[in-house]
Amino acid sequence: MGWTTMGSEVLHEGPFVTLRRDDVVRPDGTRGIYEHLVARDGVRIVAVDVTDRRVLLVEDDFYLRQERVLHLPGGGTDGQEPMEAARRELEEETGYVAKALDRLGVIDPLPATTAARTHLYLATGLRPGTVCRDDTEIGMTVTWWDLADAVEAVRAGRITEAGSVAGLLLAAQGPLAGLLG
Repeated sequence: MGWTTMGSEVLHEGPFVTLRRDDVVRPDGTRGIYEHLVARDGVRIVAVDVTDRRVLLVEDDFYLRQERVLHLPGGGTDGQEPMEAARRELEEETGYVAKALDRLGVIDPLPATTAARTHLYLATGLRPGTVCRDDTEIGMTVTWWDLADAVEAVRAGRITEAGSVAGLLLAAQGPLAGLLG
């Protein structure tokens, strides 16, 4: 009949994540321990220039990967509604503001580890705004990619970040399908 939480303790609390250990009763009735991360939801934005059939991608250094990672713009919701966070993250990271922002979907990138979700949006009608990156985004670069090349980069394993993979494929299979060829 589902999981039951009997108790919970905080093992670590930081500015971005909290590690919890829960005393649980599993669906089969046995007792156990479940450790998980509490983190804020995130957003990823497929920002497209429809006329030129291109998409904005960013690349920056990811500490845990110890390499530069190519991905869609986005980040944490920081307590905002996901759509507002998507508007903020797009402008902060790329310097573009979207006239239209449409929901593509939502994914659960690590459902056994965290309940945090990634909300996916399609941004069109782009106009210049103001870049305002945080300290972790120093060195981030922004590039326009041909939409078909970005989708191929997902298939080839060049773009691997979960929200970027899902966002690009959902957009390519849905609202942007006519732009691929």
